[in-house]
Amino acid sequence: MEKNSETSDTRILLVRHGETEWNRTGKFQGRSNIPLNQNGKNQANALALRLKDESLSVIYASPLARAIETARLIKVYHPSATLIEEDGFMEMDLGDFEGMDGKKWAAEHPDFLKSWWKSPGTVKMPGGESFKEVQARAVNTLSRILQLHPSESTVLICSHNFVILSLLCFAMDISLDKFRELRLETGTLSILYKKGEKMWMEEMNIRPQM
Repeated sequence: MEKNSETSDTRILLVRHGETEWNRTGKFQGRSNIPLNQNGKNQANALALRLKDESLSVIYASPLARAIETARLIKVYHPSATLIEEDGFMEMDLGDFEGMDGKKWAAEHPDFLKSWWKSPGTVKMPGGESFKEVQARAVNTLSRILQLHPSESTVLICSHNFVILSLLCFAMDISLDKFRELRLETGTLSILYKKGEKMWMEEMNIRPQM
């Protein structure tokens, strides 16, 4: 969407949760309830320190353990901000591929891999979701919750890789098929602004020093 140089109505802080063991070892992690590892806790604490002086109106988080853990560590510095679990910000449902080792998956599913590289926006995970479906629910959820908060609020959302990437693609008005042009590591912050119907990305993939 087009960037507006005027003061924004709403600031949206998108936090990707800290690292888990499945992140570290390259296992596909969608809806599995994997907690943060020690590095992930360190990343979350670094984010919490980076955000401690922000005036947060509310914190939304995926109900999955890795997102909730990250959000709770951030909330330590914001006791008055309500923490709300939001199913709409859960990670992509990977269906039959959940928990698979990435390298093994690539070797065993070459045809699907080819489709995923060619058209990642529309290809559907067997028994799960497509990236397009993830974006639709993430954008709808974001639109719904922003209506609940007054103008000039700062809303923090603690979520997952594909959910946040889908929102960044929406804000930047780029195709989901080009999502690989973006980069989103664990334990990072991205910032969106919204004014009226316009939304834009200010910063992306900010990783505070630990």
